[in-house]
Amino acid sequence: MANGSLSDGITMIHLHHCVSARSFRPLWMLEELQLPYQLHMLPFPPRAKARWFLDENPLGTVPLLVQGDVRMTESAAMCQYLAATHPDAGLEVAPTHPAYGAYLNWLHMSDATLTFPQTLVLRYGRFEPAERQQPQVVEDYSRWFLARLRAVETALTHSRSDHLCAGSFTAADVAVGYALLLAQHLGLDVQFGLATQAYWQRLQQRPGYQRAMAAQVRAAEEQGVPTTPAPDTRP
Repeated sequence: MANGSLSDGITMIHLHHCVSARSFRPLWMLEELQLPYQLHMLPFPPRAKARWFLDENPLGTVPLLVQGDVRMTESAAMCQYLAATHPDAGLEVAPTHPAYGAYLNWLHMSDATLTFPQTLVLRYGRFEPAERQQPQVVEDYSRWFLARLRAVETALTHSRSDHLCAGSFTAADVAVGYALLLAQHLGLDVQFGLATQAYWQRLQQRPGYQRAMAAQVRAAEEQGVPTTPAPDTRP
């Protein structure tokens, strides 16, 4: 809904995004919530290829979400923010719910534990010039990610639900789902456990996920930005 009209009293959301970067988390959330937003596409890495963006975000990183006076740079936090500010959509878990602790844990684990090791695989396997690449780092942190992913496999294996917590699809599934998307770009998905494989397939079938995938490609083409996923590009 990149060009959707605003409802009364709602401030337009602006999301700065690179194709399939961590900013895909809030993009996916926006499509699940079917909120109006404006998507600003950037070449990857923006701090090197779109220097003007440093005026918007001194870190030079995506995502950057702006809504009025709200400015956020952490993708998992954006998932929590969007879910909490639109509770009727059912993508959050209330503090009074028994699964609230698990919900927060998955949100934070999605980036701090699952995405973090993959960023080292990306940097030292793809982004650095050949003379600075570190195959041992790539191997070690690929193993690290897969070892931490056992938490997802275990939770899904012992769950009576198709989702990670609270018996329903939540922002936690979006946040962890992006880590699985990144793993797919890195070729690590072939080592997913059976429960994780099935979970990832279910997530990809969601209309919100498919709309987000289509939205980023359409916006990139309209704004003259390469459509190659950021994990697959080199500076």
